[in-house]
Amino acid sequence: METNALSQTVPGVRKVSRKSTLRKNVDYTLLALPALVLMIVFNFVPLPGIILAFKNYNFVAGIFGSPWVGFKNFTFIFSTNDALLALKNTLVYNAAFIITGISGSVLLAILLNEVLSRKMLKAYQTAIFLPYFLSWTIVAYIVFALLDNSKGMVNFILHGLGFSTVEWYFNPQYWFWIHVILHFWKLMGYSTLLNYAYILSVDPAYYEAASIDGASRFQMAMKITLPALRPIILINFLLALGRIFNADFGQFFLVPLESPALHDVSSVLDTYVYSALRGGADLGMGAAAGLFQSFAGFVLVLAVNFFIRYRNGRESAMF
Repeated sequence: METNALSQTVPGVRKVSRKSTLRKNVDYTLLALPALVLMIVFNFVPLPGIILAFKNYNFVAGIFGSPWVGFKNFTFIFSTNDALLALKNTLVYNAAFIITGISGSVLLAILLNEVLSRKMLKAYQTAIFLPYFLSWTIVAYIVFALLDNSKGMVNFILHGLGFSTVEWYFNPQYWFWIHVILHFWKLMGYSTLLNYAYILSVDPAYYEAASIDGASRFQMAMKITLPALRPIILINFLLALGRIFNADFGQFFLVPLESPALHDVSSVLDTYVYSALRGGADLGMGAAAGLFQSFAGFVLVLAVNFFIRYRNGRESAMF
């Protein structure tokens, strides 16, 4: 309305219509079109399938012809000790992933910012980001090559140093930390480069002024870089909270090689649902588990976002 009023009252100011705005930004619109189509196809078209969570699915009757069962499909998520164990493991692992992921990626981003050689910087960035592109299948083979009971490299080194070898796939006490280290190693590159890109946007005048005042690099990192990273840290935290009821199926299913001895430390909601469906559960139970994970994560994100917005202001929250 202000634009229209301005165009009517100020001579020489031409009114910009929506049509001309779209024509002017046609390049950006075409560039975003494939991503928009993919988002609609994969994020919005499957939404009617949510009703499967409330139905006793029958292949002959179809989704809409199957009888309603209310919340009966949700009860299997909490009906057994295995389900509660999977829920506890999912929350504990994700809490560890959030803490190590955010703190580690921030530290690595600050260290990257201290590298002055561009060649070394590119080498470090490539080395950190490379594991992100490896599938969990390849990671499982790498872990097996390291931890195999008879031919693993770790046992070979332990034996050479005079220590007793370890049957890694039969000792669950090591696997909490193995999962945490693997998750950090594989995914830290993505978050680190996001934080590093955010550091590059900080005005260099702040660092120059601090240098003139005699501040050390550590003091600059603590007083300038960390406060500047605060918004991206909060956003990463909120995004991670939205998936706190989800676990990476590939990591917890493939890496332990389905060893029965590691069931208690590798069972998460995703592997539990897969095992339940493989054992004869119907599609309604799988849909119920997926809906529970998504809805619980959504509510958690809304609650924490509201808390951050209340404590730190709107600019610190995601929405």
